[in-house]
Amino acid sequence: MGIFERYLSLWVGICIVVGVFLGSLVPAAFLQIARLEWAHVNLVVALLIWVMIYPIMVQIDFSSIKDVGKKPKGLMLTLVINWLIKPFTMAALGWLFFKVFFAGWVDPQDANQYIAGMILLGVAPCTAMVFVWSQLTKGDANYTLVQVSVNDIIMVFAFAPISAFLLGVTDITVPWETLVLSVVLYVVLPLLAGVSTRYYLQHKHNSNSITTFLAKTKPWSIIGLLGTVILLFGFQAETILAQPQTILLIAIPLLIQSYGIFAIAYAAARAIKLPYNIAAPAALIGTSNFFELAVAVAISLFGLHSGAALATVVGVLVEVPVMLSLVYFANSTRHWFGEV
Repeated sequence: MGIFERYLSLWVGICIVVGVFLGSLVPAAFLQIARLEWAHVNLVVALLIWVMIYPIMVQIDFSSIKDVGKKPKGLMLTLVINWLIKPFTMAALGWLFFKVFFAGWVDPQDANQYIAGMILLGVAPCTAMVFVWSQLTKGDANYTLVQVSVNDIIMVFAFAPISAFLLGVTDITVPWETLVLSVVLYVVLPLLAGVSTRYYLQHKHNSNSITTFLAKTKPWSIIGLLGTVILLFGFQAETILAQPQTILLIAIPLLIQSYGIFAIAYAAARAIKLPYNIAAPAALIGTSNFFELAVAVAISLFGLHSGAALATVVGVLVEVPVMLSLVYFANSTRHWFGEV
């Protein structure tokens, strides 16, 4: 394990501080970067995520994907967590905290908005960063690709009705541009690039060329992650400094949701005897969120400056530190599981 991975949590912590500092020092610069978006997908962040994912996609071996069907339990676990448990626990936690525990501290109208934003996060399973978490836990890259792809297909049909049911709103409009653009940018294009690179290395060079290539590109994957953290916290620096109490209140149930969902999925994976390289990514996929989609829907339904939009943004800020802590926990407990 290189110095980047060994001290990754430290680098992320430093980047969070740097992001907030730079965002408050030169807000105009971050505002200009934030405006470089299409369909609520920031193109600079998309580029950095692409840098993260591309080396991972080179590991995908299409000849092995057919074997995923022989081990369906991991895929079924991910689908159950993402679509039958996670949206409803998020709604329940939002109601419990903002209607009961925090009722005296938050205006009822604001409380409804925060709950709505949390629900949108809960109904949007992650598409992009999952590949990074899977790599950091040495997960099965082929299996992770199938899990993400099946989730994306289900999301096309399930996102709107589940969101409408939990929000009590009948006119949920899925921002198709955001959904399609994100899948293309974060899955299709890096996958095509990765497969092409793998094919070239296998047929034009020696048998060790893929290993050598991955060793050279691995640091770039981490650099992409750190750059993304700086931008995300820089974009929201003024909000973080202006509303720390509100952000803390929203973060508490989001943290409980994240760690709780991971615990459920990880325990279930162990109970059904999944190998570690499938169990860890399955639990992490169920825990992380598709924040671009959640933010886009929150803005379209409730407005750019709404409490719902703020809640989805807090979800973005919470996710990276939380997921890294879960990656560390998973790597520390891999002996709980069998191998392939």
